[in-house]
Amino acid sequence: MKSWPVMLTKPIGLLLSALCFLCPYIMTLWALHAPALPAAAEQSKGGDRIHFLKTGSSDAILLESDGHFAMVDAGEDSDNPRGFAGLELTGYEQEVLAYLKEHASGENGKVHLDFVLGTHAHSDHIGGFDTILLDPDVTVDRAYLKTYDSSRIKENEIEQWDNQEVYDQMVAALHARNVPIVSEPDGTPFRLGNFTVTLFNTDDPENAERVGENDNSLGVRLEKNGTSVFLAGDMDDLTGDETRLADAIGKVDLLKVGHHSYSGSSTKKFIKTLHPSICVITNNKESVDWKTIARLIRYTQSKNIYVTGLENGVLADVGDHGEITCYGQIVSY
Repeated sequence: MKSWPVMLTKPIGLLLSALCFLCPYIMTLWALHAPALPAAAEQSKGGDRIHFLKTGSSDAILLESDGHFAMVDAGEDSDNPRGFAGLELTGYEQEVLAYLKEHASGENGKVHLDFVLGTHAHSDHIGGFDTILLDPDVTVDRAYLKTYDSSRIKENEIEQWDNQEVYDQMVAALHARNVPIVSEPDGTPFRLGNFTVTLFNTDDPENAERVGENDNSLGVRLEKNGTSVFLAGDMDDLTGDETRLADAIGKVDLLKVGHHSYSGSSTKKFIKTLHPSICVITNNKESVDWKTIARLIRYTQSKNIYVTGLENGVLADVGDHGEITCYGQIVSY
């Protein structure tokens, strides 16, 4: 019995050391710590900014560069076409649309988006797009949306989720507004104002097994004067996507953390390879995965980890000399 304290000393010591190291950083996430956007900057347009909206455990990201705008995902919607209890979720389509009209409209009050992009066919990413696309004050030049193939999706998603419905709604809205769809993005870089945009396709044609729709998520890299941002959508490593793409994505300055920080994403190799100095998690405080946050801290040494639900949205301002400044309190709802 005398040997137990000795045996336990090392593990307990390691645990206490880890807690002492992580707690100061983790605890900062429980209070707002990104400064509020100055009023003058809030009203100005023409900068190079990424708006991460507060939409619960979902993604709605407005890209802004040199007067050009685009959207990556559009948040959860209020629809529940199959009446599933698990899909009675808070929708944010009206809040996202209102934010667009306030921050991306021209002098005529109209919103023009160079493109919209749906990372994958889950309602917490593309659910709000039909509302945005069908609004008469919004015009869109083109859409990036991979074809949804239910034959490759796991049965539980087909039977319990509304992937097909939200995909069909978005496609119907795009057709109604005569917006061309790019369904097979080939990774060729293109411009949005001062940003160079590159799309990364997680679809692995060699993998014939049924997967979750997250496995089909697109990733988006934005670059400006050597500064790099990666929006990981719901990318995960369950079939090796993060491992396969990490080196091609390379070092980034800001990472929109994959799949709202949930298990299966943000693996060790992926985080160490991208090594972001700033991380943004699109989620509520109650739903973040603290193990992922601990891993982000361990492998990036970053203290700049922002949760949209805690910050009331996050705006990342990308300067001309490699600096990224983040602000909170960008939404009022």
